[in-house]
Amino acid sequence: MAVNRRSEAYRRRVDAAQLARDRVHPPHLANGDEQRWSSSNYAMCFTKGLPHSSATGLIEDGTDFEAFRRAIDEGFIDAFTLNVPTGGPGPHCTPERKWEAPTAGVVYDLEGPDAQAVTMPPAPPLGSAELAYEMAEVYELALLRDTPLTDLRGLTEEAPDSVRDAVERLNDLSYKPAAGQGRPRKTDGGGGVTAQTVFRGSSPGVEVGPYLSQFMLIGNDDLRGTDTAPDAVAAESGRIQFGANLIDQRVPVAAPTDWMTTRSTWLSVQQGADVRNNATLFDQTVPRRFITTPRDLATYVHDDALYQAYLNACLILLSMGAPFDRGFAQLSGQRDPYRPGGAVPLQATGFALYGGPHILTLVTEVATRALKAVRHQKFNVHIRLRPEALAGRIDYAMDGSLDASFPAAAAAFRALEEEIHPTVEAVRAVTGTRLLPMAFQEGSPMHPAYGAGHATVAGACVTVLKAFFDTSTPMVSRARAGADAQIGFLAPAGAGEVDTPIQYVATEDGASLAAEEPGTPLTLEGELNKLAANISIGRNMGGVHYFTDYFDSLRMGEEIAVGMLEEHAICFPTDPFVLTVPTYDGGVRRIGAL
Repeated sequence: MAVNRRSEAYRRRVDAAQLARDRVHPPHLANGDEQRWSSSNYAMCFTKGLPHSSATGLIEDGTDFEAFRRAIDEGFIDAFTLNVPTGGPGPHCTPERKWEAPTAGVVYDLEGPDAQAVTMPPAPPLGSAELAYEMAEVYELALLRDTPLTDLRGLTEEAPDSVRDAVERLNDLSYKPAAGQGRPRKTDGGGGVTAQTVFRGSSPGVEVGPYLSQFMLIGNDDLRGTDTAPDAVAAESGRIQFGANLIDQRVPVAAPTDWMTTRSTWLSVQQGADVRNNATLFDQTVPRRFITTPRDLATYVHDDALYQAYLNACLILLSMGAPFDRGFAQLSGQRDPYRPGGAVPLQATGFALYGGPHILTLVTEVATRALKAVRHQKFNVHIRLRPEALAGRIDYAMDGSLDASFPAAAAAFRALEEEIHPTVEAVRAVTGTRLLPMAFQEGSPMHPAYGAGHATVAGACVTVLKAFFDTSTPMVSRARAGADAQIGFLAPAGAGEVDTPIQYVATEDGASLAAEEPGTPLTLEGELNKLAANISIGRNMGGVHYFTDYFDSLRMGEEIAVGMLEEHAICFPTDPFVLTVPTYDGGVRRIGAL
């Protein structure tokens, strides 16, 4: 028996390796801007941390970028660790902030798709209407950074002037974000965005209800089963039971200040200066609050642990007893929640298998695969400049600073400004400059924009959650005779139980949560898709990413999670491990089906 077990364990590892080997490694295609603008000192590439010219805003010497590129392609860290200002194997620069994991994309893994077995399509190039639209979105989000998120819902005509103006400026652009045109957004019948759909994302359900996912607000049930204690935990408390500890959904409040709005501070940050100062970043006089504004959401994704929002969501779902995927109904003692009267009573339940520890581990484990894959896209393939840098290119081009040395680039950046001129002028009216107002003093991280680490991790982690839980489940308040109401994504009500759809929003001051009855019930699929969009587009609200960074990274993360789950399905010899995963594009993936 021991020999057979050893052989069988080996065979399944070989099967998983065979599955991984049979995945076709796709070609990795960039948009050509790196080569197209190489003679303009790589004006459309990520150059943060290299020496920049105060006269042009571009790097001083194109060979610095070429050395940077060469060090990345070679895959050895020495060029980055041995670099000195007077020479060395890497670019001639010693920024205070360090480039983040530029060689991670060449690392191999023993589980899930190889980091280079997944890819992303080319990002929109300079001169495209799609790039103009998404750059306008980032500017508009900066203008709305302190607008209540509750204003991003309902009819455009009922929205405040700031939201209505943003919607109208975006809808006046030549690019129309309806399905079939680049990366689609949620739009109305005429192909335009509305106050209810703008900045929401693209996946099923993200346009329904409040802007913020319920998983960014609500808590779960108290371990002690009472709501009367001073530190009680319930959905409306916004506190999540994590073992014997509590996680508070409230965030610190950043001061209503935008950064990098002068050329001197912008240039210093492009050189790699470390200028973050929490004493001035946060409003020290205001207590923590629930996420209320885009700036609050940007604050959350400034310092989060990447997978923490999805770990929190998993803890909430497990606590409220959200039903697992229907394929799990009879696996290893899982009780069928849809036939409570007809299921055979079993004296076993899921734990290490198909239970809390299983799903909690997987929802975080997949993050490491996502980060390695996206690092390959960022550094080795696309090396795309950040929005803060593109805004700088526009600013320098518009005053003629690029004309003498780089006339072609100057013309291209002026054409971009002309396309989004009303939005840029709205920013100038506030800041006096065309530079992008940033939520973070240090601007973007020290790695390229495309893909987005947050969005790739979101795509992967949320896919695992969608695989394990029944995503059709609605969010309800369940009235039960002789007991407190139960709040959550719940299986169908039983005898004597009455369900009412419910949703929560932060109060105007962010001090507490208020319950509402939604016009359209929220579903678990929609709120998980919304969670992935909130975290990803929250980075756009900070000014550090574009919409395509969210859109394509999310889908690459999905591929990574599905690949890992496919390999896991090989390892279950007695139970039919079959999962149904709704995709971010509205289709369905089946995992484990013969």
